[in-house]
Amino acid sequence: MTPIEWPVSTERLSLRGYKPDDLDALWAYEQLPQVQHWLGWAPRTRDELRDAMEDKSSNTTHVMVRLASTVIGHIMVMPRDSWAQMDVAIRAKGLEAELGWMFDPTYGGHGYATEAVRATIELCFDQLKLRRIHAGCLADNTASWRLMERLGLRREEHSRSTALHRDGTWHDGFTYALLREEWPTSP
Repeated sequence: MTPIEWPVSTERLSLRGYKPDDLDALWAYEQLPQVQHWLGWAPRTRDELRDAMEDKSSNTTHVMVRLASTVIGHIMVMPRDSWAQMDVAIRAKGLEAELGWMFDPTYGGHGYATEAVRATIELCFDQLKLRRIHAGCLADNTASWRLMERLGLRREEHSRSTALHRDGTWHDGFTYALLREEWPTSP
């Protein structure tokens, strides 16, 4: 993946790559039940989170969202190859990414997630030259799918009873996506 020029600044926030010093701030909110409720993978311990964040074999970029010097969120950019027929698969390598995010609920309701995810989408299209981004959520996660719609992502899938939650219940899921040519050049 193309190296990212850090930091990325918005009107109120600063985005940069993960550093080991971010772990305590990240664990403080990522271990909260109301945050873990929506996560596909929820770390059970601080050490488990550290290992995931520092996994050298992963090609995931962990974008830390900071308000002044406080980490208030974490956005994951997970590069993927686009689907392609075998004879042209090499031309589809690394052209899209899955996005995922979590934010400290203490800072909810101020538009920080919208601002940070918007900046991350811009970084995906402008710096990383991706052609498509996508994100998914449980259909009950209203805050997440509303954020995607606010940013202009298109709902591409509503899957019925497709996701088994750790509480033992089955949930519907939504998938949203956006092509580079659909993204406005200015927010």
